[in-house]
Amino acid sequence: MNPALLLLTDSRLPAGGHAHSGGAERAIASGAVRDVPSLEAFLRGRLHTTGTATAALTAAVCAEAASAEPRWAALDAEVDARTASPAQREASTTQGRLLLRVARRVWPSPVLDGLARATPSPHHPLALGVAAHAAGATPGEAALAAAYHAVSGAATAAVRLLGLDPVAVHGLLADLAPDLAAVAAQAGLAAGAAGWEALPAGSAPALDLIAEQHAQAAVRLFVS
Repeated sequence: MNPALLLLTDSRLPAGGHAHSGGAERAIASGAVRDVPSLEAFLRGRLHTTGTATAALTAAVCAEAASAEPRWAALDAEVDARTASPAQREASTTQGRLLLRVARRVWPSPVLDGLARATPSPHHPLALGVAAHAAGATPGEAALAAAYHAVSGAATAAVRLLGLDPVAVHGLLADLAPDLAAVAAQAGLAAGAAGWEALPAGSAPALDLIAEQHAQAAVRLFVS
């Protein structure tokens, strides 16, 4: 594994990821997530729906970054089409813009500069895939980073909001390792298929609904 992935998936990377709960805050407020077992169900559902689609898109972006004329606008539209919730789209572009800014300083690259010119506020999978390419990662490794992002932020938010045992939650993440590997492998295969329309488009309507509820909440600790 490319060591740069450790930096890309580190919650201490100053790209604003710590401010997003991945829907966990609203799921907790609704009572759907209340302990470690219910958190596990939430994380598995998130990983195998939107997480799978995001991982495949990130892998496709990483592969596209190696081309002479990357089609960033078209790929950004692919992400947009797979993100039904306006609140989710806003959260994605906010995180993408911040990650792009940080990545251009950490891994200076003409490809990252090109993405910034073409799409100043790209969706997060675009920024992550191009940053992974600039850091020397493969599309499969980029997919693994995206899959990990799909669960790690929500897991950390649950620890903070519910006061869960952090060791138990990290044990849960360790148990998810085979699922993360499987999602990344599937994403790599999908990214290599002909046509972006073949990329996964799995959705989670409940996540979309709680994202919209969260955006309208009078009191919230996380941006999303």
